[in-house]
Amino acid sequence: MSYKIPGKFRSSAWFGHDTHDNFVHRSWMRNQGMPDDQFDGRPIIGICNTFSELNPCHAHFRDLCEHVKKGVYESGGVPLEFPVISLGEAIIRPTAMIYRNLMSMDVEEMIRANPIDGVVLLAGCDKNVPASLMGAASCNIPTILVSGGPMLNGKYRDRDLGSGTDVWRYSEERKAGLISKEEYSKIEAGMNRSAGNCNTMGTASTMGCMVESLGMGLPQNAAVPAVDANRKIISRMAGRRIVEMVKEDLKPSDILTKEAFINAIRVNAAIGGSTNAAIHFKAIAGRIGVDLDLEDWNKYGTDVPTILNLMPSGKYLMEDFYYAGGLPAIIRILGEHDLLIKDCITVNGSTIWENNKNAEIFNDEVIKSFDKPLLDKGGLAILKGNLCPDGAVIKPSAASAHLMKHTGKAVVFTNIEDYLERINDPELDIDENSVMVMQNCGPIGYPGMAEVGNMGLPPKILKKGITDMVRISDARMSGTAYGTVVLHITPEADIGGPLALVKNGDMIELDVNKRSLNLLVDESELDKRRKQWKPAPKDHLGGYQKLYVERVLQADQGCDFDFLVGCRGADVPRPSH
Repeated sequence: MSYKIPGKFRSSAWFGHDTHDNFVHRSWMRNQGMPDDQFDGRPIIGICNTFSELNPCHAHFRDLCEHVKKGVYESGGVPLEFPVISLGEAIIRPTAMIYRNLMSMDVEEMIRANPIDGVVLLAGCDKNVPASLMGAASCNIPTILVSGGPMLNGKYRDRDLGSGTDVWRYSEERKAGLISKEEYSKIEAGMNRSAGNCNTMGTASTMGCMVESLGMGLPQNAAVPAVDANRKIISRMAGRRIVEMVKEDLKPSDILTKEAFINAIRVNAAIGGSTNAAIHFKAIAGRIGVDLDLEDWNKYGTDVPTILNLMPSGKYLMEDFYYAGGLPAIIRILGEHDLLIKDCITVNGSTIWENNKNAEIFNDEVIKSFDKPLLDKGGLAILKGNLCPDGAVIKPSAASAHLMKHTGKAVVFTNIEDYLERINDPELDIDENSVMVMQNCGPIGYPGMAEVGNMGLPPKILKKGITDMVRISDARMSGTAYGTVVLHITPEADIGGPLALVKNGDMIELDVNKRSLNLLVDESELDKRRKQWKPAPKDHLGGYQKLYVERVLQADQGCDFDFLVGCRGADVPRPSH
């Protein structure tokens, strides 16, 4: 139940009147040194800070928060910082994804329960960005997101190192015996040189770009390195701007339109963005009430060339991207080729085209021309077929061209433990033409849908010089990873989806151009297997994990909780005294 009281802003119900409750609220806030004029009807700006020492990507957020506060004060607002759950992808086990929805609930309820007129979200690492946007979208008060930004380029001798991407690469080389333990250790020491999220086009940098292309962040929000002074300036300008957004009543529902999502899908294709964007977009769209379908990725992204030459699809890193012109240059190129809906409004009050039409390009090796792209057709490919009737996803820009159409025998791993136990066995019946299949790693089967889909190849295959094979699963993979990896197979195996019926030796046909993935087994045989299939017990789960498996939606629906879909707004809670 909500309680409404007259006032210019939402916070007036807490501070703007002569009631018992208002007395209590003002009196307690005065213990922080707030003078009378802080209660005179100025906008109260919440700063949602995801700083945590358990989240290395966010190590600099205390500093960024201070710059946001300065900006808020400069525009006549009152900044009030509040903490929420912080999801550090590099540290959390088994996966930060299981807590994305929990963090979104934290953000949503803290906004709803407190005297907040507008909010600045400080988020960087993978799941923090969609989680905070989901929570804010559910409340639909004026919102702006400041990304933490990417870390500096990693360095080893004369080489640049990409976080995540080079982890996979050098781990495989170490497993194949191509590099020594000492060299491996030196590479580890040089990879992460500063605060900030992954410097490759992983999920964190992808979502930073998506925030900017959706219009929920300021221009250049995505690519400025975490430790660059310009990241502090963006934070300060966001603090200034959010006060004006409150006065204008410019809300997420005004910005997060279907057209904005179409723009972001096209930008994602142009930058070679993460497969995880498909899940996060659906969840954000579901919160704000936009009808975004998985097929929209094929409809709007397929014919967009990948023009950003950045790992894992290409060569360079986020620091190079910033120096080359950043995301504004990508958006300008798309706009010049009629691949941008130009009148979409953004948080600064201007349209996305007004913000980016004059963007410059300073390095055409990093940001390639539309006519000479890194890949003619980028984007995420959504596959359908009898193995994935509700969809699956592959990232063509990170896959091997010769495997985009492939038929091979299945080598089945029933779960991640089975894979880890058998993959190094020299007697494993597998060759480079096989299709590696992993089951029971979807949102329910491996609660949280961990990033285990890019299964490492067996050592005996690596020693032959083979670096890629077709791999399919109901899991996710890190946006920093690469390979011909089919992910997010829906329905997942754990609930009896067709993936659960695959057996060793079955033939599987992948045809990315036709957007198809099929199990070449007679339907009568599949019916027999289906009747024999039994769900795995979940009696051992309790607490939040039990809630998760009971209420989480499938990957094609964004893996949100069913009871969180839809924008509920942020009416003032009823009085507390």
